[in-house]
Amino acid sequence: MARLRIGSRGSQLALWQANHISALLRQKGHEVEIEVIRTTGDRITEVALAQVGTKGMFTKEIEDALAEGRVDLAVHSLKDLPTELPPGFELVAITRRVNPRDVFLSVKYESISSLPKAARVGTSSLRRQAQLKAARPDLVIHALRGNVDTRVRKLEEGEYDAIILAAAGLTRLGKTQLVKEVLSEDFMCPAAGQGALGIEIRAGDEEMREDLAFLDDPAARASTTCERALLNRLGGGCQVPIGAFAEARDGTLHLTAIVARPDGSTILRERQSGNDPVALGERVADTLLQRGAIRILEQVYGIEVVAPQQP
Repeated sequence: MARLRIGSRGSQLALWQANHISALLRQKGHEVEIEVIRTTGDRITEVALAQVGTKGMFTKEIEDALAEGRVDLAVHSLKDLPTELPPGFELVAITRRVNPRDVFLSVKYESISSLPKAARVGTSSLRRQAQLKAARPDLVIHALRGNVDTRVRKLEEGEYDAIILAAAGLTRLGKTQLVKEVLSEDFMCPAAGQGALGIEIRAGDEEMREDLAFLDDPAARASTTCERALLNRLGGGCQVPIGAFAEARDGTLHLTAIVARPDGSTILRERQSGNDPVALGERVADTLLQRGAIRILEQVYGIEVVAPQQP
């Protein structure tokens, strides 16, 4: 078998993910090597992601390497991958998903409800910030960038009273010792695709598609496709707080989604069920737009958004 070259970011979590896929490929008899690629998002570390507003900021340089043939496949955190891939690429596999929820970490406090007034909470996610402010407007939200180790270290050193991170990354890295509370999707709706890995290849690469087909998890594919369909319909990026959480129960897909103002003053929440992942995601997005999300999007993006037609 030919040697497979994986393109990956160089963070500890990204390398864990790339090595995880490498191990699965080696079990199938492949030789694998990992090429570390520095992305725009890796270079911009002092600015909140919402202020950068660049789609594909964690993926473009890896896709460039893929297009040039320097790597054969790319391993991404699915939540970092834009909902519309550039021409010439395809999402060949979505791996089995680990817990997609967010978690509360603290040295001193056991839960968000136990935080004192004006407690310092670290997050650079507008989605998390908006939902925190809606529940606890007295909290002081501070920007928090850096890899998982850096964020946890800043918490341990007392820069923050608490921080909010994704459960998946902490679990993968074995950094769960300061997790005090797993946040339900009703309190903190996760990011679309959180907890899953997306495997990207050059479009039309039949051999690679066959080699990687075993990595695709049908349940993760259905739930994340639903979430990403909603995000795509809303045109969402880092600048708008949008959350999406889909899961299958009793053979039916259930989707919870939110669109919020960045200051948490308005949170629109919608829950619906269905069997077609794309149709469900788009239907929930249209309902949110009709309920007022259109005005939030227009204010944030400064452009006119076309409202969906009533059925």
